[in-house]
Amino acid sequence: MSTTPIVTRDDVIAAGERISASVESTPLIESDFEGQRIWLKCECLQTGGAFKLRGASNRLLQLSEDERKRGVVAFSSGNHARGVAIAARRLGMRAIIVMPSDAPGVKIEGTRAEGAEIVFFDRYRESREEIAAKLAAEGGATVVPSFDDPAIVAGQGTAGLEILEQMPEPPRRIIVPCGGGGLASGIALACPDAEIVIVEPEGWDDMRHSLEGGEIVPVGVDAPPTLCDALQTPRVSPITFGILRERASQALFVSDAEVRDAIRWAWEKHELTVEPGGAAALAALLAGKVAPEEGTVVVLSGGNVDPALHAEIVSVEA
Repeated sequence: MSTTPIVTRDDVIAAGERISASVESTPLIESDFEGQRIWLKCECLQTGGAFKLRGASNRLLQLSEDERKRGVVAFSSGNHARGVAIAARRLGMRAIIVMPSDAPGVKIEGTRAEGAEIVFFDRYRESREEIAAKLAAEGGATVVPSFDDPAIVAGQGTAGLEILEQMPEPPRRIIVPCGGGGLASGIALACPDAEIVIVEPEGWDDMRHSLEGGEIVPVGVDAPPTLCDALQTPRVSPITFGILRERASQALFVSDAEVRDAIRWAWEKHELTVEPGGAAALAALLAGKVAPEEGTVVVLSGGNVDPALHAEIVSVEA
């Protein structure tokens, strides 16, 4: 019998009620591509610059008073780090964040500005999970994973509830960037009638391989560099994999060049600043890997990009 925790749509609805005062209802912008109307869910405009505050708030708000006194530990390349840091600061809690030493400076600075303590590690030689577990054990803190947690998945799914409220008609397809799959699986629960398409960076498409093979397949040790730091997850979780497999989700991958085109398009067409990982879903649409059919929603999951990199990308003519 499976021991994987079950997350339901009711959990997502409860999360929406719980965190309503803690997160922004982000805009759903009407756009067009190749003559077809599409919709952009702008989580890049969320407090903290990404959707991660949703799951972090839902998880931390459910901690007991004793747990809050002992603080939390999280591991993240940046967006989950900042989300946890914001949620912890609001609750007067200590937060220690395990971050890769090569995380973008804008994400390191943003996390530190929220009052969190940062412990760096080498993402290619060290285990962030092991470091976080050791730190938590030393002080009795609670580990807050970035996606392998029912409360995190439920919190991320509240973005899907907003899509349902904001759309003039029910969404037919929702395209979502995917690292560990917390956002995609949460939205899949929130929007049971929509087709779910997940998009990963080329070489880091372990969810795609897992869904195709019917079991979790980790990222290879020879995975290539990618601009999409937010989506560099070495292994997905049984929770997110199980939800996306149950929904028969389609899975795609995009190249760095396609991601650059999407960042530039979002800026030129809507003046939206989107980070590489946050632009992955849009990249798949613009590259023709998924059709822009009526009722298509594209999630722009984050906007925490180094200003110099963004300026360099948008200054290049397509």
